[in-house]
Amino acid sequence: MDRVRGQSLRRPGVLAWIRLARVFQKISTRSERFFRLHGLNTAYFDILAKVGAAEGITQQELAAALLVTKGNISQLLTKLEEAGLVRRRQEGRSNCLSLTERGQTLFQALVPQEECLIADLLAPLSNDEQHELLRLLRKLDHALKP
Repeated sequence: MDRVRGQSLRRPGVLAWIRLARVFQKISTRSERFFRLHGLNTAYFDILAKVGAAEGITQQELAAALLVTKGNISQLLTKLEEAGLVRRRQEGRSNCLSLTERGQTLFQALVPQEECLIADLLAPLSNDEQHELLRLLRKLDHALKP
């Protein structure tokens, strides 16, 4: 680390950000491997999980929830429709989304497995430490404007 007159140039917040990014990358890599075993990628899994948890969500609500563009979500949904996992239903000016039977089966199988994977990866932290981490991240999340 660079130092000027014996003082670190990096503040604790910057070091925390770097560490958080590294942890996120490691967990994402493990999750991506898991998704690939089932013919998915992270984006497809995120859509499957969100639509499965919020049946009838609109395409626009999904794009906002996943922080992606409407064009990007449209392309992803087209591929998931072609794979027989998601269906779009026109209601007025909106497309409402639902999982097909195949999509629902995949959702019910994969979401609990992914949650177990994440829980296992965070297991080095005690339950109290996980709650504290959640509290701190929630506080930061609410303080940051999009």
